[in-house]
Amino acid sequence: MKALLLSAYAADSHRYWARGLMAHLDAIDWTAIELAPRHFQWRVRGNPLSFMSEHDETLSQSFDLIVATSLVDLATLVGLYPHLGRARRVVYFHENQFAYPLGRNQTPRIEPLMVNLYSALAADHVLFNSQWNRDSFFEGVAAFLKRMPERVAPMRLETLRARSEILPVPLWPLDNTLSAGQDAPARIVWNHRWEYDKNPEDFFGALETLSDRGFEFELVVMGQVFRKTPEVFEQAWTRLARHITCWGHQTRSRYLEELGRGGIAVSSAWHEFQGLAVMEAVQHGCVPLVPARLCFPEYYAPEYRYDGSREALTARLEQWLTAPGTRPKPPDIGAWTWPQMAGRYADALGRSPGKGVD
Repeated sequence: MKALLLSAYAADSHRYWARGLMAHLDAIDWTAIELAPRHFQWRVRGNPLSFMSEHDETLSQSFDLIVATSLVDLATLVGLYPHLGRARRVVYFHENQFAYPLGRNQTPRIEPLMVNLYSALAADHVLFNSQWNRDSFFEGVAAFLKRMPERVAPMRLETLRARSEILPVPLWPLDNTLSAGQDAPARIVWNHRWEYDKNPEDFFGALETLSDRGFEFELVVMGQVFRKTPEVFEQAWTRLARHITCWGHQTRSRYLEELGRGGIAVSSAWHEFQGLAVMEAVQHGCVPLVPARLCFPEYYAPEYRYDGSREALTARLEQWLTAPGTRPKPPDIGAWTWPQMAGRYADALGRSPGKGVD
């Protein structure tokens, strides 16, 4: 099978998924095209032009399968290259724009929503990384259509839902040379993108409270850093300096090494459709502490969740720092790895609607 893999905004998590897909489904003859993760508004609306400008020769070839991320304007791309419409088309939703929280001073834009919707409608099969992602997408589409100035019937939405499936981004299996984690009751890890939707204010606010109360802990802050980051990171660098042992974007090997030292991996996110960063931390021996919202209840039992408030986060961290024995062991994540999920992916990519595996 000859397949084309398209990624219109190749952020770290998207690349992680794409590399895993090609490595673990290596019986497929893959050709991958990706666009750098910058200029988001242009990327989401202009990606067909960028693909056409930079990869016309590749797109002019014939493929049996197209796998595209949800920011790829697949409908327009098939219009520009009609022969691609003969391939089986699968769209993967790492996230959906209908449930993406707006930052300060941001205004709603219709283009990202329409690209998500048209791409899904242009696909034979749609994959979501969590139930939360799928539910919020269909609820968002329904609410969006109701607000349109002309009545738009929810055509094909039920058919589209029937063509959808939940398939998380799998974790790469651990390298045997990596640590599986150590007992580190006073080590707190943040390993997310440095952006507003990850709600760093609550995270650093909780740690500053604990620091002011005299608690001792190590602080590891990693993740993808962009040209513009929330001001709270610079403030935290100063206020929590005595606790910091690792700060900023790291090489992949250093990142995994830091996770392998264990600790408490915290999320306070307002936006999370799977939480791959937390999953990686758990895989390397960290104990997750996540809010009881978004996708997290699908993946983590109640003992790993707090009610989502800064006060509850502070209280749970205080408890685990004061009495490490009350901290649960990391959950078993074996079912989230590529060896366990490759068969499900092969089935989803090779299956025709209602016909089973080709």
